[in-house]
Amino acid sequence: MARPTRVPYLVSGTNEYGSSNLGRGNATVALRLARKLLRDGYMDVRVCTPRGRVLQADEFDELEPTEESGMAKGQQRSNREAKKPKKDKSKVIAAAPSRKEAAWQPDFGPAKKK
Repeated sequence: MARPTRVPYLVSGTNEYGSSNLGRGNATVALRLARKLLRDGYMDVRVCTPRGRVLQADEFDELEPTEESGMAKGQQRSNREAKKPKKDKSKVIAAAPSRKEAAWQPDFGPAKKK
């Protein structure tokens, strides 16, 4: 059985031939379609929002997207906590020979107890 896709905005309208139910992904496209249906002579044009609110033709202005901030996306500040800087590690190259000279150590031989 095919799983139905969920469409956030449902636009419906009725004309002399029947009713139309059309789903749209965002508010701007749903409003554009609803206004087109009104121009084409559809009656009882409604838009259902993702939260289940049904808007009549005179309430479409409430669905208009408002500009929340005048800043561009890159200029907006985040409330995310800044990470600590990583500790600097010195890189060790395995192929490079050690520059440390081996110090001479005297050999006392096997130790015997008497």
